[in-house]
Amino acid sequence: MPVCDNCGNDYDKAFQVLKDGKTHTFDSFECAIARLAPVCEHCQVRIIGHGLESNGKFFCCDHCAEESGVKGLRDRL
Repeated sequence: MPVCDNCGNDYDKAFQVLKDGKTHTFDSFECAIARLAPVCEHCQVRIIGHGLESNGKFFCCDHCAEESGVKGLRDRL
């Protein structure tokens, strides 16, 4: 059975995600998020939605970007 890259669980319903040319195997979306989702530079939360990016730094919202000194970014409405 496929083994989850994050937790090591053998699971017959595992799935694969291709990111940056590398294939990852997971047993749940929770493990995929834990391994692949970017982290907000300010509050350290995993970014599950669109988020914001400036100069290679990721933020969960414009508030966190502004708190980190990044101006001019706006959340999508």
